[in-house]
Amino acid sequence: MKKIILLFSIFISFLPVALRAEEILLTPDEAVALCLRENRDVLLRAEDIKKAKAKLAEANAGLFPSVTASFTWQDVRGLYDKDLPEKESHIGAKQYFYQGGRVINTIRYSQQGIEVARALLDKTKIETALNVRRSFYTLLLAVEFSRLNSEILKNTKGHLRYLEERYKSGEASESDILQIKQSLAAIEDAYETSLNQADASEALLKSLLFLDEKVKIIPAARFEYTPEEVAYDEGLLKAMKSRPEIRQFEAQEKQSKYAIEIAKADGRPSIYASWDYYSSSTTVLTFSPSRAWQDYNIIGVTFSWPIFDGWATKAKVEQAIVDLKEAQLLKEKTVKDIATELKEAYLGMKDAISGIRASEADILRFQDNLSVVKEKNKAGIASYLDLDDARLKYNVSQFNQQQAVYDYIVAKATFEKATGGL
Repeated sequence: MKKIILLFSIFISFLPVALRAEEILLTPDEAVALCLRENRDVLLRAEDIKKAKAKLAEANAGLFPSVTASFTWQDVRGLYDKDLPEKESHIGAKQYFYQGGRVINTIRYSQQGIEVARALLDKTKIETALNVRRSFYTLLLAVEFSRLNSEILKNTKGHLRYLEERYKSGEASESDILQIKQSLAAIEDAYETSLNQADASEALLKSLLFLDEKVKIIPAARFEYTPEEVAYDEGLLKAMKSRPEIRQFEAQEKQSKYAIEIAKADGRPSIYASWDYYSSSTTVLTFSPSRAWQDYNIIGVTFSWPIFDGWATKAKVEQAIVDLKEAQLLKEKTVKDIATELKEAYLGMKDAISGIRASEADILRFQDNLSVVKEKNKAGIASYLDLDDARLKYNVSQFNQQQAVYDYIVAKATFEKATGGL
């Protein structure tokens, strides 16, 4: 029996550890670092860079000669008195000296493809980092909101018990009881909704971090902020230099210019040198067939120029010119979109700061009210329910400040993302 009690005690002592094994404590920076390491969108963009580098290696192959080799063995049957096998071997090399600029422009096109892939990776990183920070603080706010609703629910139940006692003594009417029960039902519904919002926020964050559904995220952060002087004009200049979308469309614009030259190469001459070596065993047609070896080399230079291709090259060039115009238009549109995004984030920061200042005034007012009610409670003038009401009002004012700080944090993160940072 003692052994059973001992084993049970050990199990109980390790049970909290087992339960905590599925919990993960995360700060915002840790969440971002984990996401950039595990997020599949980021990993896919990293693979695109590898593919773009392979494309460049493929384009560089045009600078080198091509070498081919072949060997043929065949058995001749029915032509001679006996079946005779024949062998042929060939090795050849070809080196292009000029292909109308196709090779060099294809290499340059592929180099810009790497820049496009890198810009898209950076864009995915900063967008993902913004989504993680927003989701993290949304979860933190949802947790705080559910706690506040729990306090409101507890306070309302206290008022209900107080009214029921007054109703028993004839000091409260039945309509008062029904009214507070109606309020209690609405508060219970709000509390359940806040819990669901917390669960949804946690699920979104786990999805971004690619964490298992069984893992419980504990956000380790507080709603704090440090006011910073942010200049919109400086932010816009920084965005024009740092935003990956600008680098992306600049690279795509260069790609389109090289694509025009690649298309024009179809109508230009090409020059290449070639060398071929042949070795074969041939059958000599005499009264008694016999075999003899023939070895020879062919060296030559070839110049070719397409005279007419049905205007196919002209159509390709026109398509490439349209692609260039589209890239330029997209770049101009992106610049305007970035400016709008930056402006909205800047105004959001200013609005959030105003909200924080207003909430600070409310906190001071309700904090003073709480202190007064505490003194009254000590003196026997105010009840514990009055003290709980004052404390709840103070907590509500604190939550309002947390919500204002949340707006500031999200707006600031959006502003940093808009400038190409984060």
